[in-house]
Amino acid sequence: MKLTEKEYSYLTKKISPDTKYYKTLPTAFIIGGLICCIGQAIGDLYKYLGINETDTGTLTSITLVFLSAFLTGAGIYGRIAKSAGAGTLVPITGFANAVVSPALEFKTEGYILGVGAKIFIIAGPVIVYGLAASVIYGVILYITQLF
Repeated sequence: MKLTEKEYSYLTKKISPDTKYYKTLPTAFIIGGLICCIGQAIGDLYKYLGINETDTGTLTSITLVFLSAFLTGAGIYGRIAKSAGAGTLVPITGFANAVVSPALEFKTEGYILGVGAKIFIIAGPVIVYGLAASVIYGVILYITQLF
C-alpha cells in the first residue's frame, strides 16, 4: 500500500493524540525552572562554603550531571520527564539523561557491545556538532581579535 504524503499526514493526524498545550507548557516551564533553581541553590551552597567562582561553576555542573545520571539510573528522571516534557531538557541535566538512558537500556548486551557501543547513540551527534561549532566560533573569535 503506497500512500501519498497528504494521505500519510492525514492518517498520522487522525491516529495521534491531541497535545494538551494548556497543561504541558506550564508544567514544562515549572519543572525546567525548578531544575534551574536547584542548580542555583547548589552553586550558592558552594559559594557559601568558600569555593571560588570558577570552581563553583565547575562543581555545580558536575553535581547536576551526577544527580541527573543517578535519577535516570533509579528510574526517577524518566517519570519526571514523562510529565514535564521539554522542561527536563535543561541542557546539562537533559544531556546527562541522554547519555545514561541508552547505556542502561543496552546493559544486558554487555559492557562493550551494549553500554560502550550505545552510550553515545543519542548524545554523540550533539557532542560532534557542539565540538565543531566551538572550533568554528573559536577561529572566528581569534580572527576578529587580530584586527
